[in-house]
Amino acid sequence: MSKPVQGVIAGVAFGLLMTGLFWPTEMRMHFGEWPSARAVTGVAIGVVIGCVRLPWPGWLIGLAFGLLISLPNAVQTRTYGLNIFIGGVAGLMIGGLIHGWKSSSPFR
Repeated sequence: MSKPVQGVIAGVAFGLLMTGLFWPTEMRMHFGEWPSARAVTGVAIGVVIGCVRLPWPGWLIGLAFGLLISLPNAVQTRTYGLNIFIGGVAGLMIGGLIHGWKSSSPFR
């Protein structure tokens, strides 16, 4: 299975998990964001991490892009710590699982 496909699968799983976990909180606090925005962010994190080819360790690729992609949600909802933490952890896990935990050649 190709890495972009693995990224889509991991992103969809992460997005659904985050939507389910945050649905009650977002409905109660009225963040102004549809819960599906978390699902789209999760898919974006997975797809980007799956498509990126850098000579960095997989966990670092995931952490960098997870933080970067989760930043707009953090700014919109003003829950910086929570969104950035979740995006970083999700990126870290997705990057490590897709690209491995050690540094490798970007042309594998």
